[in-house]
Amino acid sequence: MTRKRELGKIAKFGAAALVLGAAAAGFCDEGAGAALATAGGTVGTAVGPAAAAVSAINSGDTAWLLISAALVMLMTPGLAFFYGGLVRRKNVLSVLMQCMFILCLVSIQWVLLGYSLSFGPDVKGMIGDLSWLGLKDVGLAPHAVYATTVPHQAFMIFQAMFAVITPALIIGAFAERIKFVPFCIFTLLWTTIVYDPVCHWVWADKGMLGTFGGMGALDFAGGTVVHINAGMAALAAALFLGRRIGYPNKMSPPHNLPFAVLGAGILWFGWFGFNAGSALAANGLAVSAFVVTHVATAAAGLAWGIMDLIFNKRLTVLGVITGAVAGLVAITPASGFVNPMGAIIIGLGAGIICYISVSFCKAKFGYDDSLDAFGVHGVGGIWGALATGLFATKLVNSGGADGLFYGNPGQLVIQIKAVAITMIYSFVVSYILFWVVDKVFGLRVGEHEERVGLDLSEHREAGYTTLE
Repeated sequence: MTRKRELGKIAKFGAAALVLGAAAAGFCDEGAGAALATAGGTVGTAVGPAAAAVSAINSGDTAWLLISAALVMLMTPGLAFFYGGLVRRKNVLSVLMQCMFILCLVSIQWVLLGYSLSFGPDVKGMIGDLSWLGLKDVGLAPHAVYATTVPHQAFMIFQAMFAVITPALIIGAFAERIKFVPFCIFTLLWTTIVYDPVCHWVWADKGMLGTFGGMGALDFAGGTVVHINAGMAALAAALFLGRRIGYPNKMSPPHNLPFAVLGAGILWFGWFGFNAGSALAANGLAVSAFVVTHVATAAAGLAWGIMDLIFNKRLTVLGVITGAVAGLVAITPASGFVNPMGAIIIGLGAGIICYISVSFCKAKFGYDDSLDAFGVHGVGGIWGALATGLFATKLVNSGGADGLFYGNPGQLVIQIKAVAITMIYSFVVSYILFWVVDKVFGLRVGEHEERVGLDLSEHREAGYTTLE
């Protein structure tokens, strides 16, 4: 079978899936809408003004949000195992260290500065002011705008876990070739100058891209804020730093696939807090987000497996877990706005599109995105944000909007604009930050250190004991 015929099959498969999605999109809507209407709680988007005065603290909502925050926190160590299993054994500790140190570093940045910049009182739709420095006035009573049935600090710590994992995703692009201290400096600058403003644009009250006083872009749990943002920074890293020594001809395969499978499983598990927790309440919308997150992930893993069969004649463990992560990424912005049939189509699209990006586009253009941070998170996030503009329906979330397949093509236009703005801002500013940090501190390790491995050259430790 020729490559041309194989690509033709993929195109037909994708077209059929899209038609199926458009035709079946309304299949679950009536029942889903009725279920949400009777489920109790507040059905709304992840962040938005309260419809009424601040209500009393709801213990169920508070418990669910705290559990969700813990689940999202677990995703960063899960990412450490996922990335750590994919690098060469001489660099496994360096990846684990980078992820774990980000968990410490960004948590403190968030309390001192980041939360105020991201969610503090608005300054012309661009950024929060400094009213909440050090969590001043961020107490245990509910806030009038954010998550109005839980303590304000519960919402704050939930959002902190998103701020933590986003720069950790970028590690996948520069793994195995960056110095640790300059990496920490870049992470602190990037979180403050890139993540915090984009978070404010999309999720904060009066942010310029969001649904409350802004453009009206839908992003339930972070497709734009987290994945496109980190994905474009990852592309900037790969282009700025250049290829690893020996890439692509002398690169070793992943050193520990069981580690990577464990990491992918933890990510899948934690993602339920990521998406369903973004309902900010223990209600029907949380259930809906939970269900669509799971089915989209499963569909993406299946789609990647089909692509492996078409091009490699066999399924691979690495392919299935990468496809599952791509599905998690793609459903994130849509998880609070689409029904299960829409989620399946989004998952299938993620498996196909991200496979093409990783297997063909990266090779064609020659950039060394070490662990496919851009190919999976950037590309998957873009697809998910655009697909939200196709499959979103108010029957799932009355606080959202209808998409193209529900009679509102304008929402797709809004999604395209928000995606483009985020892509440009994140890539340009990230590239500038890499350049500045490199000029001042030097980002890339020397050739000798890279050949020896970062575990020894940067940390004087080894991941595995060698008998002599």
